[in-house]
Amino acid sequence: MKKSLLSLLVPVALALSLGACSSPRSTLEGDTLKIGMEGTYPPFTSKNEQGELVGFDVDIARAVAQKLNLKPEFVLTEWSGILAGLQANKYDVIVNQVGITPERQNSIGFSQPYAYSRPQIIVAKGSTFDPGSLEDLRGKRVGSTLGSNYEKQLIDTGGITIVTYPGAPEILADLVAGRIDAAYNDRLVVNHIINDQKLAVRGAEQIGEAAPVGIALKKGNSALKDQIDKALTEMRSDGTFQAISQKWFGQDVGQP
Repeated sequence: MKKSLLSLLVPVALALSLGACSSPRSTLEGDTLKIGMEGTYPPFTSKNEQGELVGFDVDIARAVAQKLNLKPEFVLTEWSGILAGLQANKYDVIVNQVGITPERQNSIGFSQPYAYSRPQIIVAKGSTFDPGSLEDLRGKRVGSTLGSNYEKQLIDTGGITIVTYPGAPEILADLVAGRIDAAYNDRLVVNHIINDQKLAVRGAEQIGEAAPVGIALKKGNSALKDQIDKALTEMRSDGTFQAISQKWFGQDVGQP
């Protein structure tokens, strides 16, 4: 018995539908890659005196978008709501030093790591307080970014009065003013501040091992992940990543 025309067309239609779903453009609009970031976290994302968005993550995001032949569109939001914004489809990806953790991997997807971060305790220059561990912060007022891995580590340590802020500039301003005893943030941020902004702060102890940082995207969007991973691999092969890393840190931050 000959199969009906409908029975022949259904598998073809299904195959075309699956092919469309697997396309890296399936979750994007037009020729634009919408990128979520803070814009208040130098040297990763911040605005210069001309109001232009600059930083390591900004350059990485632009380079990735170029590799995908897409126009980057930056959407700025506070860190405390940045992951929720991804889930609400306010942007396609987050490029903002998002640490790859098992907890986050339960709800969002990640690219391959593009950088490695290690936390560091920060104190005011000239302070006699010289903490060598998170336990030394017990009984102290410590500034941290709301919703960050750093805040969670302080909570897990216990006994610390945690003062949360929307971003690093506010934390460090209060540290210099003496309103908090210490801050807890990324070591690369500390180095940048000491070498570039000349704030009266210094790095104390670095804590733990280097942790991977990735580009965050919607969980299950394997097509977009594959394209981003390919772009990052190409950036390492052609020297683009190393040039960006040297520009902002004077070293390759793509290694643990």
